[in-house]
Amino acid sequence: MVVDLDEAYEQIESHWDPHVAGELNGQHVKLARVEGRFDWHHHAESDELFFVHEGELTIRFRETEDVTLRAGQFHVVPAGVEHRPVAEEECRLLLFEPAETRNTGNVESEKTVQEEKHIE
Repeated sequence: MVVDLDEAYEQIESHWDPHVAGELNGQHVKLARVEGRFDWHHHAESDELFFVHEGELTIRFRETEDVTLRAGQFHVVPAGVEHRPVAEEECRLLLFEPAETRNTGNVESEKTVQEEKHIE
């Protein structure tokens, strides 16, 4: 299956609502449109890759310096590291993480995805 990222992002109607675009070796490739601030959280046993397709994303950390990503850049947040993604304007992300990873990690909130959606 070939995924056109620009077309796939158009299927996503709301912010902070990741959609599965592909699967491999127990990992999900997810796409999300984001804007504003996400919840502080961590993933106890999973690394999380943030790749910016379009826009700008700042990943805030409590223990270390923040990381700002622009289109074409990625950063891996190691397992167990508390972080908070922030996008002042809409940003289009590609996320790569284990299939069982919950989007809000150790936190339950109104942004927690209860049922994953898939790109068609």
